[in-house]
Amino acid sequence: MYVWYAAYGSNMHRERLGRYLAACRERAAPLESRAVELRGVLYFATESAVWGGGRGFHDPGAAGRVFARAHLISARQFSDIAALEMYREPGTDLDLDEVVAHGRMQFGPGRYETVVCAGDVDGIPLLTFTAPWAVHEVELRPPSEPYLRQVAAGLRESGAWADEEIAGYLADCPGAAPHWTLDRVRALLADVEHGAATPLGEPG
Repeated sequence: MYVWYAAYGSNMHRERLGRYLAACRERAAPLESRAVELRGVLYFATESAVWGGGRGFHDPGAAGRVFARAHLISARQFSDIAALEMYREPGTDLDLDEVVAHGRMQFGPGRYETVVCAGDVDGIPLLTFTAPWAVHEVELRPPSEPYLRQVAAGLRESGAWADEEIAGYLADCPGAAPHWTLDRVRALLADVEHGAATPLGEPG
């Protein structure tokens, strides 16, 4: 079974996603990657031990749109990436058929243990994972500069959005605003380099 993994954070960047796939049971590169937009909002909260600052989360119930990049991978790879995001050993297959049937399923209380089906692309399920809480139920926290730069790099690499659109999008995300102003994000984009080495950690 194949699924589209809709990454909305640092895993939009294929080089960084490849570092996750290297730790999966199946190490093949995505068959394809496409830019997509999800219903909801991207927001930043909690504290990343890897990047510092807030982690990225998707609230599919909030009004708005989320810029994302869908990677066509196997269901087993998707399950392993979800495990790695929770600092666990890969090897347990999630019941993704149940996710597709119900639209959303919580596999645990952790920050990336809620899997959401956001529809399909070419008849193949479009899945992502996020936290079980909504944006208004958690304290927001600004993302660090290295993390936001990696997210911006993934958006730019997709080729779907102009820099000004990316800057406006990120500056408006709950948690990023008001700390990351439009001018600050513009300056960050000016420094983005494709393929920059980044730590293996969260979020996706």
